[in-house]
Amino acid sequence: MAYANASVSAATPQLSSASLLHYEPKLSASSSVLMGAPLSSCHPLHLSYLKRQFVIYSKKLSGLEEAIKIRREHDLRKSTVSKRRPPLRRGKVSQRLLVPDHILQPPYLSSEVLPEISSKHQIHDTEGISHMRAACQLAARVLEHAGSLVRPSVTTNEIDKAVHQMIIDAGAYPSPLGYGGFPKSVCTSVNECMCHGIPDSRQLQDGDIINIDVTVYLNGYHGDTSKTFICGNANNSVKRLVKVTEECMYKGIAACEDGALFRKIGKKISDHAEKFGYGVVDRFVGHGIGTIFHSEPLIFHHRNDKAGRMVEGQTFTIEPILTLRPTECITWEDNWTTLTAIGCPAAQFEHTILITRTGAEILTKC
Repeated sequence: MAYANASVSAATPQLSSASLLHYEPKLSASSSVLMGAPLSSCHPLHLSYLKRQFVIYSKKLSGLEEAIKIRREHDLRKSTVSKRRPPLRRGKVSQRLLVPDHILQPPYLSSEVLPEISSKHQIHDTEGISHMRAACQLAARVLEHAGSLVRPSVTTNEIDKAVHQMIIDAGAYPSPLGYGGFPKSVCTSVNECMCHGIPDSRQLQDGDIINIDVTVYLNGYHGDTSKTFICGNANNSVKRLVKVTEECMYKGIAACEDGALFRKIGKKISDHAEKFGYGVVDRFVGHGIGTIFHSEPLIFHHRNDKAGRMVEGQTFTIEPILTLRPTECITWEDNWTTLTAIGCPAAQFEHTILITRTGAEILTKC
Protein backbone atom coordinates (compact mmCIF):
# COMPACT_ATOMS: atom_id res chain seq x y z
CA MET A 1 0.00 0.00 0.00
CA ALA A 2 1.62 3.22 -1.17
CA TYR A 3 2.29 6.17 1.09
CA ALA A 4 2.05 9.74 -0.20
CA ASN A 5 5.07 11.92 -0.83
CA ALA A 6 4.89 14.58 1.90
CA SER A 7 6.67 17.35 -0.05
CA VAL A 8 4.24 20.26 -0.38
CA SER A 9 4.56 23.34 -2.57
CA ALA A 10 2.99 26.73 -1.93
CA ALA A 11 0.46 26.13 -4.69
CA THR A 12 -0.66 22.77 -3.32
CA PRO A 13 -4.36 22.44 -2.43
CA GLN A 14 -5.03 21.25 1.14
CA LEU A 15 -6.67 17.85 1.59
CA SER A 16 -8.38 16.18 4.51
CA SER A 17 -6.12 15.04 7.35
CA ALA A 18 -7.52 11.55 6.84
CA SER A 19 -5.93 11.35 3.41
CA LEU A 20 -2.60 9.93 2.38
CA LEU A 21 -2.60 12.27 -0.56
CA HIS A 22 -0.66 15.38 0.39
CA TYR A 23 0.05 17.19 -2.83
CA GLU A 24 -0.55 17.44 -6.54
CA PRO A 25 2.66 17.13 -8.56
CA LYS A 26 3.32 18.05 -12.12
CA LEU A 27 4.79 15.04 -13.81
CA SER A 28 7.14 15.08 -16.77
CA ALA A 29 8.61 12.52 -19.07
CA SER A 30 11.42 13.24 -21.48
CA SER A 31 11.83 11.59 -24.86
CA SER A 32 14.06 12.12 -27.86
CA VAL A 33 12.43 14.15 -30.64
CA LEU A 34 13.66 14.42 -34.20
CA MET A 35 13.31 18.11 -35.05
CA GLY A 36 14.90 20.54 -37.52
CA ALA A 37 14.52 24.19 -38.50
CA PRO A 38 11.72 25.15 -40.94
CA LEU A 39 12.76 25.33 -44.60
CA SER A 40 12.36 28.69 -46.35
CA SER A 41 13.58 27.61 -49.79
CA CYS A 42 13.76 24.54 -52.01
CA HIS A 43 16.42 25.99 -54.32
CA PRO A 44 18.69 23.24 -55.80
CA LEU A 45 21.76 24.93 -54.26
CA HIS A 46 20.45 24.02 -50.84
CA LEU A 47 19.72 20.33 -51.44
CA SER A 48 23.15 18.87 -50.57
CA TYR A 49 23.32 21.01 -47.43
CA LEU A 50 19.84 19.96 -46.36
CA LYS A 51 20.65 16.31 -46.96
CA ARG A 52 23.68 16.57 -44.68
CA GLN A 53 21.51 18.32 -42.07
CA PHE A 54 18.97 15.49 -42.13
CA VAL A 55 21.61 12.79 -41.72
CA ILE A 56 23.09 14.59 -38.72
CA TYR A 57 19.71 14.97 -37.04
CA SER A 58 18.74 11.35 -37.65
CA LYS A 59 21.76 10.17 -35.67
CA LYS A 60 20.27 11.68 -32.53
CA LEU A 61 18.05 8.61 -32.20
CA SER A 62 19.25 5.01 -32.13
CA GLY A 63 17.33 2.45 -34.15
CA LEU A 64 15.69 1.13 -30.97
CA GLU A 65 14.72 4.60 -29.76
CA GLU A 66 13.26 5.46 -33.17
CA ALA A 67 11.24 2.22 -33.22
CA ILE A 68 9.89 2.91 -29.73
CA LYS A 69 8.99 6.48 -30.74
CA ILE A 70 7.09 5.31 -33.84
CA ARG A 71 5.27 2.60 -31.91
CA ARG A 72 4.40 5.04 -29.16
CA GLU A 73 2.91 7.54 -31.65
CA HIS A 74 0.89 4.72 -33.22
CA ASP A 75 -0.53 3.71 -29.82
CA LEU A 76 -1.54 7.27 -29.01
CA ARG A 77 -3.24 7.73 -32.39
CA LYS A 78 -5.06 4.43 -31.93
CA SER A 79 -6.23 5.32 -28.42
CA THR A 80 -7.48 8.70 -29.67
CA VAL A 81 -9.66 7.27 -32.46
CA SER A 82 -10.91 4.26 -30.52
CA LYS A 83 -14.10 4.44 -28.50
CA ARG A 84 -13.34 5.84 -25.06
CA ARG A 85 -14.27 3.66 -22.12
CA PRO A 86 -16.75 5.35 -19.74
CA PRO A 87 -14.98 7.01 -16.80
CA LEU A 88 -14.73 5.11 -13.54
CA ARG A 89 -17.68 5.63 -11.20
CA ARG A 90 -18.14 4.68 -7.56
CA GLY A 91 -20.31 1.62 -6.98
CA LYS A 92 -21.99 0.60 -3.74
CA VAL A 93 -19.53 -0.04 -0.90
CA SER A 94 -20.66 -2.85 1.39
CA GLN A 95 -20.22 -2.96 5.14
CA ARG A 96 -16.83 -3.52 6.73
CA LEU A 97 -16.00 -7.19 7.25
CA LEU A 98 -15.34 -8.59 10.71
CA VAL A 99 -12.10 -10.05 12.04
CA PRO A 100 -12.17 -12.71 14.79
CA ASP A 101 -11.09 -11.49 18.22
CA HIS A 102 -8.28 -14.04 18.54
CA ILE A 103 -6.34 -12.51 15.60
CA LEU A 104 -3.61 -10.02 16.56
CA GLN A 105 -4.59 -6.53 15.38
CA PRO A 106 -2.24 -3.64 14.54
CA PRO A 107 -2.10 -0.72 16.99
CA TYR A 108 -3.40 1.93 14.58
CA LEU A 109 -6.94 0.52 14.85
CA SER A 110 -7.44 2.50 18.05
CA SER A 111 -8.12 5.58 15.89
CA GLU A 112 -9.42 6.36 12.39
CA VAL A 113 -6.94 9.23 12.08
CA LEU A 114 -4.23 8.50 9.53
CA PRO A 115 -1.03 7.61 11.41
CA GLU A 116 2.05 9.74 10.90
CA ILE A 117 4.82 8.00 9.03
CA SER A 118 7.42 6.66 11.45
CA SER A 119 10.99 7.99 11.28
CA LYS A 120 12.28 4.55 12.26
CA HIS A 121 14.27 2.62 9.65
CA GLN A 122 13.25 -1.01 10.10
CA ILE A 123 16.38 -3.16 10.17
CA HIS A 124 15.86 -6.74 11.30
CA ASP A 125 17.81 -9.42 13.10
CA THR A 126 17.55 -13.10 12.15
CA GLU A 127 14.26 -13.58 13.99
CA GLY A 128 12.75 -10.44 12.48
CA ILE A 129 13.74 -11.51 8.98
CA SER A 130 12.07 -14.88 9.56
CA HIS A 131 8.83 -13.15 10.58
CA MET A 132 9.04 -10.82 7.58
CA ARG A 133 9.45 -13.77 5.21
CA ALA A 134 6.37 -15.46 6.69
CA ALA A 135 4.19 -12.33 6.40
CA CYS A 136 5.40 -11.56 2.88
CA GLN A 137 4.90 -15.12 1.65
CA LEU A 138 1.32 -15.06 2.92
CA ALA A 139 0.72 -11.73 1.16
CA ALA A 140 2.13 -13.17 -2.08
CA ARG A 141 -0.14 -16.23 -1.91
CA VAL A 142 -3.19 -14.08 -1.20
CA LEU A 143 -2.37 -11.82 -4.15
CA GLU A 144 -1.96 -14.81 -6.45
CA HIS A 145 -5.38 -16.11 -5.38
CA ALA A 146 -6.98 -12.69 -5.80
CA GLY A 147 -5.56 -12.43 -9.32
CA SER A 148 -7.11 -15.78 -10.25
CA LEU A 149 -10.53 -14.25 -9.58
CA VAL A 150 -10.12 -11.44 -12.13
CA ARG A 151 -12.56 -11.92 -14.99
CA PRO A 152 -15.47 -10.02 -16.55
CA SER A 153 -18.58 -9.66 -14.32
CA VAL A 154 -16.70 -10.21 -11.04
CA THR A 155 -17.03 -7.28 -8.63
CA THR A 156 -14.15 -5.80 -6.68
CA ASN A 157 -16.26 -6.35 -3.56
CA GLU A 158 -16.17 -10.11 -4.27
CA ILE A 159 -12.39 -9.93 -4.54
CA ASP A 160 -12.26 -8.10 -1.21
CA LYS A 161 -14.34 -10.81 0.50
CA ALA A 162 -12.11 -13.58 -0.86
CA VAL A 163 -8.94 -11.77 0.22
CA HIS A 164 -10.36 -11.06 3.66
CA GLN A 165 -11.34 -14.67 4.23
CA MET A 166 -8.00 -16.10 3.08
CA ILE A 167 -6.07 -13.74 5.36
CA ILE A 168 -8.08 -14.43 8.50
CA ASP A 169 -8.08 -18.17 7.76
CA ALA A 170 -4.26 -17.91 7.94
CA GLY A 171 -4.49 -16.25 11.36
CA ALA A 172 -3.48 -12.82 10.03
CA TYR A 173 -5.08 -9.38 9.89
CA PRO A 174 -5.72 -7.50 6.58
CA SER A 175 -3.57 -4.40 7.19
CA PRO A 176 -5.60 -1.86 5.13
CA LEU A 177 -8.81 -2.58 7.09
CA GLY A 178 -9.33 0.40 9.39
CA TYR A 179 -6.00 2.06 8.52
CA GLY A 180 -6.81 5.77 8.66
CA GLY A 181 -10.46 4.78 8.30
CA PHE A 182 -9.98 2.71 5.11
CA PRO A 183 -13.15 0.57 4.95
CA LYS A 184 -11.93 -2.55 3.14
CA SER A 185 -9.37 -5.36 3.45
CA VAL A 186 -7.67 -4.77 0.07
CA CYS A 187 -7.16 -1.93 -2.42
CA THR A 188 -8.56 -2.52 -5.92
CA SER A 189 -7.62 0.16 -8.47
CA VAL A 190 -9.29 -0.16 -11.88
CA ASN A 191 -8.20 1.46 -15.19
CA GLU A 192 -7.47 5.16 -14.54
CA CYS A 193 -7.38 4.66 -10.76
CA MET A 194 -3.73 5.06 -9.72
CA CYS A 195 -4.06 3.51 -6.27
CA HIS A 196 -6.11 3.16 -3.06
CA GLY A 197 -9.29 2.16 -4.88
CA ILE A 198 -12.03 1.00 -2.50
CA PRO A 199 -13.74 -2.30 -3.47
CA ASP A 200 -17.40 -1.89 -4.41
CA SER A 201 -20.25 -3.32 -6.48
CA ARG A 202 -18.81 -2.37 -9.89
CA GLN A 203 -18.37 -5.37 -12.16
CA LEU A 204 -15.10 -5.77 -14.01
CA GLN A 205 -15.42 -5.36 -17.77
CA ASP A 206 -13.59 -7.07 -20.61
CA GLY A 207 -10.44 -5.03 -21.28
CA ASP A 208 -10.19 -3.54 -17.79
CA ILE A 209 -6.95 -3.55 -15.85
CA ILE A 210 -6.97 -3.80 -12.06
CA ASN A 211 -4.25 -3.37 -9.48
CA ILE A 212 -4.83 -5.50 -6.39
CA ASP A 213 -2.81 -4.32 -3.38
CA VAL A 214 -2.55 -6.85 -0.53
CA THR A 215 -0.98 -6.24 2.89
CA VAL A 216 -1.19 -8.70 5.79
CA TYR A 217 -0.26 -8.35 9.45
CA LEU A 218 1.03 -11.71 10.72
CA ASN A 219 2.63 -12.22 14.13
CA GLY A 220 3.28 -8.50 14.45
CA TYR A 221 4.86 -7.98 10.98
CA HIS A 222 3.43 -6.53 7.75
CA GLY A 223 3.98 -7.97 4.27
CA ASP A 224 2.96 -5.75 1.32
CA THR A 225 2.64 -6.51 -2.39
CA SER A 226 0.56 -5.57 -5.44
CA LYS A 227 0.18 -6.43 -9.11
CA THR A 228 -1.82 -5.14 -12.06
CA PHE A 229 -3.94 -7.81 -13.73
CA ILE A 230 -5.58 -7.70 -17.17
CA CYS A 231 -9.27 -8.62 -17.30
CA GLY A 232 -10.11 -10.41 -20.51
CA ASN A 233 -8.76 -8.80 -23.70
CA ALA A 234 -7.07 -5.43 -23.35
CA ASN A 235 -5.64 -3.41 -26.24
CA ASN A 236 -1.94 -3.50 -27.00
CA SER A 237 -1.14 -0.06 -25.60
CA VAL A 238 -2.57 -1.03 -22.19
CA LYS A 239 -0.82 -4.40 -22.23
CA ARG A 240 2.47 -2.63 -22.94
CA LEU A 241 1.90 -0.17 -20.09
CA VAL A 242 1.38 -3.07 -17.68
CA LYS A 243 4.45 -4.90 -18.95
CA VAL A 244 6.74 -1.86 -18.76
CA THR A 245 5.52 -0.97 -15.26
CA GLU A 246 6.52 -4.40 -14.01
CA GLU A 247 9.89 -4.04 -15.75
CA CYS A 248 10.38 -0.69 -14.02
CA MET A 249 9.80 -2.24 -10.62
CA TYR A 250 12.41 -4.92 -11.26
CA LYS A 251 14.90 -2.38 -12.57
CA GLY A 252 14.45 -0.43 -9.33
CA ILE A 253 14.99 -3.60 -7.29
CA ALA A 254 18.15 -4.41 -9.27
CA ALA A 255 19.65 -1.11 -8.06
CA CYS A 256 19.40 -2.20 -4.42
CA GLU A 257 22.16 -3.55 -2.18
CA ASP A 258 23.91 -2.71 1.06
CA GLY A 259 25.40 0.79 0.77
CA ALA A 260 23.55 1.77 -2.43
CA LEU A 261 21.98 5.23 -2.68
CA PHE A 262 18.19 5.27 -2.48
CA ARG A 263 17.99 7.73 -5.38
CA LYS A 264 19.32 5.08 -7.78
CA ILE A 265 15.90 3.44 -7.64
CA GLY A 266 14.09 6.47 -9.06
CA LYS A 267 16.69 6.99 -11.77
CA LYS A 268 16.46 3.41 -13.01
CA ILE A 269 12.67 3.50 -13.06
CA SER A 270 12.48 6.89 -14.79
CA ASP A 271 15.08 5.95 -17.40
CA HIS A 272 13.06 2.93 -18.48
CA ALA A 273 9.61 4.52 -18.31
CA GLU A 274 10.61 7.56 -20.35
CA LYS A 275 11.78 5.39 -23.25
CA PHE A 276 8.09 4.69 -23.83
CA GLY A 277 6.80 8.18 -23.07
CA TYR A 278 5.06 7.07 -19.87
CA GLY A 279 4.54 9.26 -16.82
CA VAL A 280 6.06 8.21 -13.49
CA VAL A 281 3.76 9.23 -10.64
CA ASP A 282 5.69 11.10 -7.93
CA ARG A 283 2.74 11.63 -5.61
CA PHE A 284 3.01 8.14 -4.07
CA VAL A 285 6.12 6.48 -2.70
CA GLY A 286 7.41 3.18 -1.41
CA HIS A 287 8.16 2.94 2.30
CA GLY A 288 9.88 1.09 5.06
CA ILE A 289 7.87 -1.82 6.40
CA GLY A 290 8.08 -4.37 9.20
CA THR A 291 6.43 -4.14 12.61
CA ILE A 292 5.27 -0.70 11.41
CA PHE A 293 3.10 -0.43 8.27
CA HIS A 294 4.67 2.81 6.90
CA SER A 295 8.05 4.17 7.96
CA GLU A 296 11.20 5.74 6.62
CA PRO A 297 12.87 5.41 4.22
CA LEU A 298 10.47 6.86 1.67
CA ILE A 299 11.25 5.39 -1.74
CA PHE A 300 10.85 7.87 -4.59
CA HIS A 301 10.19 6.27 -7.97
CA HIS A 302 11.04 9.37 -10.02
CA ARG A 303 14.42 11.13 -10.38
CA ASN A 304 15.35 12.78 -7.10
CA ASP A 305 18.22 13.98 -4.93
CA LYS A 306 17.22 11.98 -1.85
CA ALA A 307 20.11 11.43 0.54
CA GLY A 308 20.76 8.17 2.33
CA ARG A 309 22.02 4.67 1.68
CA MET A 310 20.53 1.21 2.08
CA VAL A 311 21.57 -0.99 5.00
CA GLU A 312 21.82 -4.76 5.16
CA GLY A 313 18.80 -6.22 6.98
CA GLN A 314 16.51 -3.31 6.00
CA THR A 315 13.06 -3.93 4.50
CA PHE A 316 11.02 -1.57 2.32
CA THR A 317 8.66 -1.57 -0.64
CA ILE A 318 9.26 -0.53 -4.24
CA GLU A 319 5.93 0.20 -5.97
CA PRO A 320 6.08 2.44 -9.05
CA ILE A 321 2.92 3.74 -10.70
CA LEU A 322 3.12 4.52 -14.43
CA THR A 323 0.53 6.32 -16.54
CA LEU A 324 0.00 6.00 -20.29
CA ARG A 325 0.65 9.74 -20.56
CA PRO A 326 2.13 12.17 -18.04
CA THR A 327 -0.74 13.56 -15.96
CA GLU A 328 -1.70 15.04 -12.63
CA CYS A 329 -3.92 13.32 -10.07
CA ILE A 330 -7.43 13.87 -8.79
CA THR A 331 -8.88 12.40 -5.59
CA TRP A 332 -12.48 11.48 -4.88
CA GLU A 333 -14.28 12.80 -1.84
CA ASP A 334 -13.56 9.54 0.00
CA ASN A 335 -9.98 10.92 0.34
CA TRP A 336 -8.55 7.62 -0.90
CA THR A 337 -9.43 6.83 -4.50
CA THR A 338 -6.94 8.67 -6.75
CA LEU A 339 -7.31 8.81 -10.54
CA THR A 340 -5.38 10.21 -13.48
CA ALA A 341 -6.69 13.70 -14.21
CA ILE A 342 -7.07 13.03 -17.95
CA GLY A 343 -8.62 9.58 -17.61
CA CYS A 344 -5.72 7.62 -19.09
CA PRO A 345 -4.88 4.16 -17.68
CA ALA A 346 -2.42 3.66 -14.80
CA ALA A 347 -0.57 0.52 -13.70
CA GLN A 348 1.34 -0.39 -10.55
CA PHE A 349 3.48 -3.26 -9.26
CA GLU A 350 4.91 -3.70 -5.77
CA HIS A 351 7.27 -5.98 -3.87
CA THR A 352 8.61 -5.90 -0.33
CA ILE A 353 12.38 -6.43 -0.42
CA LEU A 354 15.14 -7.22 2.07
CA ILE A 355 18.52 -5.56 1.56
CA THR A 356 21.41 -8.01 1.57
CA ARG A 357 25.15 -7.49 1.34
CA THR A 358 25.20 -8.14 -2.41
CA GLY A 359 21.71 -7.22 -3.56
CA ALA A 360 18.07 -7.49 -2.58
CA GLU A 361 15.88 -10.47 -1.71
CA ILE A 362 12.28 -10.20 -2.92
CA LEU A 363 10.22 -11.35 0.04
CA THR A 364 6.81 -11.21 -1.66
CA LYS A 365 7.61 -13.59 -4.50
CA CYS A 366 5.70 -16.87 -4.69
